[in-house]
Amino acid sequence: MSALYREDAYLREATGRVTGHTEEGGLIVTPPLFYPTGGGQPGDSGRIDWSGGQLAIATTVRGAEGAPVMVPAEPAPLPPVGAEVVQVLDWERRHRHMRIHTALHLLSVVIPLPVTGGQIGAGKGRLDFHMPEPPADLAALEAALNGLVDRDLAVTEGWITEAELDARPELVKTMSVQPPRGAGRIRLVRIGDGTEQVDLQPCGGTHVARTGEIGTLRIGKVENKGKQNRRVNITLA
Repeated sequence: MSALYREDAYLREATGRVTGHTEEGGLIVTPPLFYPTGGGQPGDSGRIDWSGGQLAIATTVRGAEGAPVMVPAEPAPLPPVGAEVVQVLDWERRHRHMRIHTALHLLSVVIPLPVTGGQIGAGKGRLDFHMPEPPADLAALEAALNGLVDRDLAVTEGWITEAELDARPELVKTMSVQPPRGAGRIRLVRIGDGTEQVDLQPCGGTHVARTGEIGTLRIGKVENKGKQNRRVNITLA
C-alpha cells in the first residue's frame, strides 16, 4: 500500500478517499498521510476536511489489516466511504517527532550499546540501553551528540530484502523490537553519505532530511531501569 508519510515526510496536506470505517469509530483513508503509532513514534494528529464537514483527529493507529486508522478526537459523524477528503497534519507536532526520532538514531551512535527500548515525544525522547554502568561524562556525550547534529549530515533511505538483513544482523540495534517482516523488504535509514556515514539501521518512522534541522539537543537524567539497563533522556533545547 502506498503511504504518503513514507514517500514524503514533509507533506503537510493531501487528498484521499475514505475506504473504510472501523467498529470503534475510526476512519481509513487511502493513500494515508498520517503516520500510525509504531516503533516508539506516536501516531499523527490533525484534521480531515470534506464537503460535508470537518473532523479533528486525535491520533492514528495501525488497524487489523495494517492500514492506518485515524482516531477522532471525540465521537462524531464520519465522512462516508467513498468520499474524497483532505488530510491536514498537525505539522508542528509531526516535525518535532521527526527531529526527535532522528536525534535518537544519533544517540545510538554516541552510545554504541544494544538498545532495549525507546519512546519518541513532541520535543523529547529516550532510549533504554543495555548499560550496566551509567555514562561517566554526560557533558562529553552531549557535545558528541550535538557535534553530529552540527555536521548537517544527509538522512536518506534505502531498502534491503529480509534475507539480506538476516545476513547483516549488526544493522539491528534494538533488542526488544525487530523490524516488521512479511512484505519481503525492509526499509533502512542512513545518516551520512559515503565516508561520512555514521548510522544505518532498519526503521519505518519519519525523519528530517538533514541532521542540522534537529537543532540543539540536551541530554537529561540517566535513569536506572534494572541491573543492566539505563534510560537516557533527550530534549530539544
